[in-house]
Amino acid sequence: MILARSSPGLVFCILFIIFYFTNKYVLSVLKFTYPTLFLGWQTCTGALQLLGTWKLGWVEINGFSRSTALLWLPGSVFFLGNIYAGSKALSILPIPFFFVLQNVSEVVFFIINRVTQRERSSWIKIFSQTLMLMSAFILMLHNPQFGPNGYIWASIHLFCIGSYRVFQKNSKSGLLSDFEQHLINYLVSIFLLASAAHPTGDLFGALEFPLLMSYKFHGGCFASAVFGFLLLLASVKLKSGQSLVQCAIWVLVAKILASGLSIFIFSTKLSPLTVYCILTNHAGEALSVHSDRIQDR
Repeated sequence: MILARSSPGLVFCILFIIFYFTNKYVLSVLKFTYPTLFLGWQTCTGALQLLGTWKLGWVEINGFSRSTALLWLPGSVFFLGNIYAGSKALSILPIPFFFVLQNVSEVVFFIINRVTQRERSSWIKIFSQTLMLMSAFILMLHNPQFGPNGYIWASIHLFCIGSYRVFQKNSKSGLLSDFEQHLINYLVSIFLLASAAHPTGDLFGALEFPLLMSYKFHGGCFASAVFGFLLLLASVKLKSGQSLVQCAIWVLVAKILASGLSIFIFSTKLSPLTVYCILTNHAGEALSVHSDRIQDR
């Protein structure tokens, strides 16, 4: 019984780890740093897989009007900013560092929500946000070898995630399901990424990529697309069967596992202060989830 209830979360964690490890492999190990093409491939195959599973009746996508899609357009722009900046940051930063900075998106969401909605927060919530913000700041100061590009892209990434969550919570296009939101996100991203491929130099730069015909590169790109879509399915399944707090707990577990395992798979140099910042950041995330759990009671 316990295993049956935990299985969606366990599947989510496994797919989460594989997806991030696959992306890290393509971006950092193979050094394919042409995000308009890599993300264009992921979003295009994601849209095709989503439409294919809809045709097979495995997922539900209802029709939506053009005006509803237009209302969701700002969310799609935040989504694109999230994946583009995240791809650039992940290609530079070790996975534990990446998640520490990504967690600051919770602080962005907290601040915007507090200002716009004037929601009251407990001292535990405020303390948890302070822990995440300060640990990320100290981590950046103590590891300047990854900046400024790595930290600038990570900052854009976390801002887009926080803004996307705020928009998703307060959007007037609330009739859209998760799959419908992602379909619009994919289609908008495909168009904008295709438009940017030539001006950014990615289109011709990729032709000179030394591993372009390598089976390792092809396998990495294929795996990133497949596991990215499976992670989407697992995320929606998890959200449909569990509360937001329970989902946040599984995300926390997935990040901790991914950070810990990545040390043994990818080259990562850690100092005592760096380890302290990582642990403090995840402790802050856990406190934030705990405060949400108390508030929901």
